Amino acid sequence: QVQLVESGGGLVQAGGSLRLSCAASGRPFSTYAMGWFRQAPGKEREFVAAITWSGGFTYYGDSVKGRFAISRDGAKNTMALQMNSLKPEDTAVYYCAAQRSWSYSNWATGGYGLDYWGQGTQVTVSS
Repeated sequence: QVQLVESGGGLVQAGGSLRLSCAASGRPFSTYAMGWFRQAPGKEREFVAAITWSGGFTYYGDSVKGRFAISRDGAKNTMALQMNSLKPEDTAVYYCAAQRSWSYSNWATGGYGLDYWGQGTQVTVSS
């Protein structure tokens, strides 16, 4: 059974940092593209970041560019999202996702069509 499990969420003050992790199990994810979405109450799911299977290419949503950094460890089947300079508007549930064959359009259009999702981890940024 394929599982993506997020961790690292929590409460942080504005300007602070958090590091989210996503652990994949059930199959080797080293050839999968992986990434993050977030969803705040009453809002649509928003693309945060994605990384290709090799780690050679990374993509970010406009609202997090320059503040967040995505990385992965293929050998350990893990992915991380380093979030710096956090703002109250970053408050959301953050979801890890994986995609068998890279297609940016899936990431750019709300994540529809991605193959696997985690259960999410709450990030709350206080002002």
